Amino acid sequence: MTKKIHLISTVLSLPLLALAACTPSTPSASTSPAAEKQSVGVVLDTGGENDKSFNEYTIKGAKAGADAAGLGFAYVASAGSSDYEKNIETQISEGADLIVTVGFLMGDATAAMAKKYPDTKFVIIDYAYAPGAEGVDPYTTELKNVTSLMFAEDQAGYLAGVLAGCVSEAGKVATVSGMEIPPVQRYVQGFQAGAKSVNPSIVTLNQYIPDFNDPATGKSVGQSFISQGADIIFAVGGNTGNGGLLAAKEAGKMGIGVDVDQYLTYPEVKDSLLTSATKNIDVATTNAIQEFAAGQLKPGIELATIASGGVGLAPYHDAESKVSQECKAKVTSAQAAIKADPKITGVK
Repeated sequence: MTKKIHLISTVLSLPLLALAACTPSTPSASTSPAAEKQSVGVVLDTGGENDKSFNEYTIKGAKAGADAAGLGFAYVASAGSSDYEKNIETQISEGADLIVTVGFLMGDATAAMAKKYPDTKFVIIDYAYAPGAEGVDPYTTELKNVTSLMFAEDQAGYLAGVLAGCVSEAGKVATVSGMEIPPVQRYVQGFQAGAKSVNPSIVTLNQYIPDFNDPATGKSVGQSFISQGADIIFAVGGNTGNGGLLAAKEAGKMGIGVDVDQYLTYPEVKDSLLTSATKNIDVATTNAIQEFAAGQLKPGIELATIASGGVGLAPYHDAESKVSQECKAKVTSAQAAIKADPKITGVK
C-alpha cells in the first residue's frame, strides 16, 4: 500500500513568541483538576530548548498552535536518548492528548510509545516510517495515531547549491555535515546537484560527522576544506555545522546556514552568511496542532516543499549587495524549475 502524503500549505510569517512563556513540564503539574481541556506535550531531543534550531523552533510553533486553539501546553527537554520514552510517558501521565517529538533520533521511541498509547496522537518532526517487509503502510496499522512532518531538504539544498555554484570564485565548495542520516543526505545531495547545475566542473567536498553537537570538529573540518581551496561552506549539521560556519568567517570565506535563518540565530557569523537553507519548522508544527484541535490531523506524512512554501532560502541580509543579479536570477529560475519538476534535484 502506498504511504499517505499530505502537502502542507504554509503561511511564512508568524509572530515571534517569547520562549520564556514556555515552561518545561514538571511532574508536579500532573494533577491540575482544571486541566480538562486538551493539551499538547512536546518532548525535545538533546541540545536544550534554546538550541537555535529544531528544539527552539518546535517549541515556538507548538506554543503558537496551542495558544491559537486554546490548548494546554508543556514541554520537556531530554538529557540523552535514554530519556525519550520516559519523557513521553511523563507528558502523557500529565494529561497530554497530543505528543510532539523532535528529530530523526526520536523515531524508535516515538513508535514504541505510539503503539503503547494508541488513543494518544503523536506528531514527529523529521522522521518518516517506512513500509514493513510486506509493503504494509505502518500509518494504516500500528502507527495510525502518528503524523510525520517531513521537509524536502533536497529542494532547499538545491537552491543553496545553485547560489554557491554561481557565487564561488574558486570553483570549489564544501558541506560540513552532521550524522549521515536521510535528511542530512538529502541536503548534501541537493546542494551538490544545484552547484553542478550552474557549474558542471565545480568541486564539491563533504564530510559527515557522527554528532550534531560537536562544533570543534565541525570547525576543524571546515578549516580543512578551506585549506583545500573551498570558498563557500554549507553547514548541514546543527551545532557541529556551526563550527564550519565559524571556520568560514574566520578565514574570510562565505557560509550558508541550515534549517532556520542563521543570520538571526547565529549572529556571530551573520556578516559572512550568504543565506540559509530553511525548513519552516515552527509553521509546520503550528499547522499540525491546529489540525489536531480541529479534528483534522491525519496519520501519514505531511511534506513541506518549495511549492507549498515549507522550505526555501532565507533572505540574503548583509549579503544582498554581494550576490549579483545574475546569481539571484539563477536562484529564482531554480525555484520555478523545482516547482515544475521536483525530480530535478536528483534525490528520490
